[in-house]
Amino acid sequence: MTARIYRPARTAMQSGTAKTERWLLEYEPEQPRQIEPLMGWTSSGDMKSQVKLWFDSEAEAVTYATRNGIPFRVEQPQEPLRRTVAYSDNFKFSRRGQWTH
Repeated sequence: MTARIYRPARTAMQSGTAKTERWLLEYEPEQPRQIEPLMGWTSSGDMKSQVKLWFDSEAEAVTYATRNGIPFRVEQPQEPLRRTVAYSDNFKFSRRGQWTH
């Protein structure tokens, strides 16, 4: 069973970078989820899908997986493009569009 090592992206409700600095080791599912006919709940017999291990760095996660003989793949995070924008840019003379109320 292959493990996936990645740094989770921030949630849609999050504007800052909190809880995005740690790395996560998660197992990929061996079996697809099934819908239970009686209650309609989604279930799986795969117990390793419940395991999530957090690490402070990518190197720690790779070391742990290597030491325990876990095959893994590392996914590098895609950093967001941050633009610095000032409020005064709305009133610049060289602004592309007209500024109106």
